[in-house]
Amino acid sequence: MSQNYDENEIAQLLADKNRQREAFGRVVRQYSEPLYWKIRRIVITHDDANDVLQNAFLKAWNNLGDFQNKSKISTWLYRIAINEALDFVRRQKNKISADADLSVANSLMADDYFDGDEAQALLQEAISRLPDVQRTVFTLRYFDDMKYSEISQILGTSEGALKASYHIAVQKISDFFNKHD
Repeated sequence: MSQNYDENEIAQLLADKNRQREAFGRVVRQYSEPLYWKIRRIVITHDDANDVLQNAFLKAWNNLGDFQNKSKISTWLYRIAINEALDFVRRQKNKISADADLSVANSLMADDYFDGDEAQALLQEAISRLPDVQRTVFTLRYFDDMKYSEISQILGTSEGALKASYHIAVQKISDFFNKHD
């Protein structure tokens, strides 16, 4: 995160029609990388993550008037980005149902931008099989070490429900690895 980025100042600039473009440019520079990684863990591949990230920023720009400064800019952006990523995954599932032999692990191992090993690819395979909410909660908690309170703000769900989703996701991933051992 940039040291000269002041959330309150940026929020004020975003509200100023004459300075919106400049402020939004700073938002994009500030959040591109963290949003990319949140999206990438949901959609898996580099190219898809880049596409979803661009769509998320476009949606944020087009809906700037809806940002009411009741939450942090980051929370608002994460909500948009995660929803865009989940929408992308849903669309992909509909396309892939005809191509059932294509696995996430195989796709990742063939991705030039993936630098992990087979165990990491299998973890992504297990995560991709989770329902959307469990996948999102697991990803934000496990990879990003987000607190349940933060995830609750992003997803608009109670912390108790999130904890249950995370626990179930961990169990399903564990079961997946036990079957693939």
